Amino acid sequence: MSEPTFLNNEIRDWLMDCGLFDQLQLADFAAASGYFSISTVAEGEAIFREGDAGSFMCIIHTGQVAVQKTGADGQVITMATLRSGRAFGEMAVLDGERRSATCIAASNCQLLNLGKDSLEKMLNDAPKIAAKIIRALAVSLSKRLRMADGQLAAQQV
Repeated sequence: MSEPTFLNNEIRDWLMDCGLFDQLQLADFAAASGYFSISTVAEGEAIFREGDAGSFMCIIHTGQVAVQKTGADGQVITMATLRSGRAFGEMAVLDGERRSATCIAASNCQLLNLGKDSLEKMLNDAPKIAAKIIRALAVSLSKRLRMADGQLAAQQV
């Protein structure tokens, strides 16, 4: 078996396992896998920093990622610790803005990556699959925003 086919099969399996893309069919996963890549990040390593240009997004396959922001006083605040199946970095890829937070590997991680250029290529080559991927990311972001809204409302009481 050739290396790209083996790698694409692994990526396809990881995409199927992450739980984000329940609307995709088996053939969609196979087609989408060609646009993603895999990376390994060592514990303590920065995946990206607040203010960086957003050229890629990630989905955690294994490991944990700490999402951090720098407060007005210069203190670093850990906003969340993300686990397997969570996407992060997608806001910058979707809206073209700079990174809103720093993401650090809280343990050794294996990540699926989707570059902004690869997403654009997928939109051109396979628009229906790209639309399903973007919709799933939008639903994930919407759920997180609703949760954050709920937390803010609870703090106001």
